[in-house]
Formats: sequence, structure tokens, C-alpha cells
Amino acid sequence: MSEPKKMIGAYLPGDSSVAFKEYAIPELKHGEVLLRTKASTICGSDIRCIYNEHLGKGPEAYQQEMVAGHEPAGQVVACGPGIREFKAGDRVVIYHISGCGVCNDCRRGYQISCTSEEYRKAYGWQRHGGMAPYIVAEEKDLVHLPDSLTYADGAQVACGFGTVYEGLEKIGISGNDAVLITGLGPVGLAAAMLCRCLGAKNIIGIEAMPERIEIARELPLRKGDASFKLFDSVLAAGPDNEAEVRALTGGHGVERAVECSAHHEARLTAIQATRKWGKIVLIGEGGTLSADFAPSRDMIHDQKTLYGSWVTNLWRMDELLERLARWEVHPEDLITHRFGLEDAAKAYELMASGKCGKVAVCFDEELEA
Repeated sequence: MSEPKKMIGAYLPGDSSVAFKEYAIPELKHGEVLLRTKASTICGSDIRCIYNEHLGKGPEAYQQEMVAGHEPAGQVVACGPGIREFKAGDRVVIYHISGCGVCNDCRRGYQISCTSEEYRKAYGWQRHGGMAPYIVAEEKDLVHLPDSLTYADGAQVACGFGTVYEGLEKIGISGNDAVLITGLGPVGLAAAMLCRCLGAKNIIGIEAMPERIEIARELPLRKGDASFKLFDSVLAAGPDNEAEVRALTGGHGVERAVECSAHHEARLTAIQATRKWGKIVLIGEGGTLSADFAPSRDMIHDQKTLYGSWVTNLWRMDELLERLARWEVHPEDLITHRFGLEDAAKAYELMASGKCGKVAVCFDEELEA
């Protein structure tokens, strides 16, 4: 059975709405494959930078009427000329930035940092993404999805889980560490899930929104047939958070902190509640740092290290998928709502409200899960 020549896809006009139109499915060029979309999860950056308003500039700007969705997973249904590794029927995740492949950053696997203004194009931003039944992708952007993981698992690794994993690898997480996570949206929940998998024993979360506090307190981590709490403690955001974190860590503070909220006060708390010689990673995008931040008092004298971390690289994304399969852990457990493409407007509206975990637009068997 041949694939259709046209499809309906969803795009984001930038006024907190979703629109639909018909798109042609192009002939495949050298190195391209056609995927049947199975799951496309919504990222917070979609809300901040495209759905509410178009904030990107220059080559990184959202291109008008581009099919949205930069966290897709699907199945290969057709291959263009020159395909080397993948074949029809393969289950795959798309690394959501297609880079030039030859600059220094691309050769490191960090296509997110590709320096080519001509060839760097993000799926769902400058080239069509996952909010449609089919996606044309370049083979070099694909990663195999293990059979034991669902497409909804893989979609989250395309950005959210991959981004978190990169940050955690920078600071190192083990059973020696108490960990503070500030901002408990989908990225913060992913951080807790991965910290637990990496051995952290005392995981403390801070969140301002009541609905997200409840999700963080109730949502379990499922590993095979076993179930664990994601967090040991969840605190409401407030002026006493540093003291509360120290009280939960014998007065010392945490060894590691993961900042996912992008809020200036939360960033300060993450830094100040980290003990001497500790490490902090900033993952949440946007915002500023509190004017009360004092480098000597808050970092230099205590010999702390602060990292910035943006998305991940291809080989680490591949590694994460393999580890998730081995751990028998499913990122889809963070999905609180699934929608069909026709209800994409409801999906984006819910995600923008923040009163949810992860939100996914799904197709075929993933919609029925």
C-alpha cells in the first residue's frame, strides 16, 4: 500500500492557538526517510517560544505555518536513496535538530549547537515536526528505539529526557548524593525519575503550583514490577526553602542541585541550598538570576561548581534509550494526558496551563494506551 501524498498537520500562529492545514508529503531526497508519527509530546519551550508568541530571531525563528512538534517518535515506512542504517519497519526517535553534520559541534554530536545558519533546522521550528501523521526526516537525525520502550517513551527522549540526562551527566549523580530539583513540571519530574535510576537516595523537590506539587507527591517510579516514590520530600516554593532543604539534609545541604524552573528565586535557592563542594546544573530556559546572588558568599567561598546545559548529543541520547530499556523504566509514566491530532488545541492549552504532567499528541496504538 502506497503512502498518501497529502496530510493534515497542526501549526502554531503565535497567539495561544492551534491551526490546521493540508500539507504535501514531498518525494524523499537522498538520505531522507518517511516516518509514520506515533507520538509527539509537547515541550515547555514550544509554549514559551511558539504557542504564546513567536520569540525566536533569525535562523532560530519559528517559520510560519511549519508543522509543530519537536519531540516525535515514529516508524519508518519508506526510505529515499542512500539510506545506510535504517529500513522500513524500524522504530525510531528523531534528534530534534538537524545540523550541517560537519561543523565542530555537529561532529561532537551536538547538532543543537550547529553553527550553520543555512543547514541548522529544528523539527517543529524550521522544518516540519511531529504534529502530523507523517514526518520526513534525515537518516543522520534518527536513533533506534528499543522494542521494550513505547513510542511515547521515545518521544520524550527526543528532547525532555535527553536534556535532563545531559545535565545529570555533567554534575554526576550517584547513591552518595542528596539531590534538590527546583521546578516540577515535566522536566523536573524527568530529573527525579533519572536521579532515582542513577542511585540518588534523598530527592527533594520544590514547586510553586499546587497541581504540580500533588503530581510530584503521588506519581510513582515504575521499574519492572517494582514501584518507588519519585521524591522523598516535596516542598511548596517559598522564602524558607533553603532552610527547609538543609533541615532535610542534616544541616549540610544537597550534594547536587538541578534547576528546571528558570525562576530567578528558584535558581538562587538551588545554589544556596547546595553544600560546600557541591554541583548545580541550570536546565530551565529563560529568566534571570536573583539580584540577591552574591558570587563570593554563595559559590566561591564554598567551592561550588555551576553548569549550564542545553539539550544533549546524539550518542548520549542513544545511550539513554539503551539504559531506560535495561532499567525497565518508562518515561511515558509522566504523561498525564493523551490527545488525538484533532484535539491538538486542547493539548497545547492544557500544557500552557501547567496543571498537568507531560502532554502528548498520539496516533494509532499510542492513542489507545
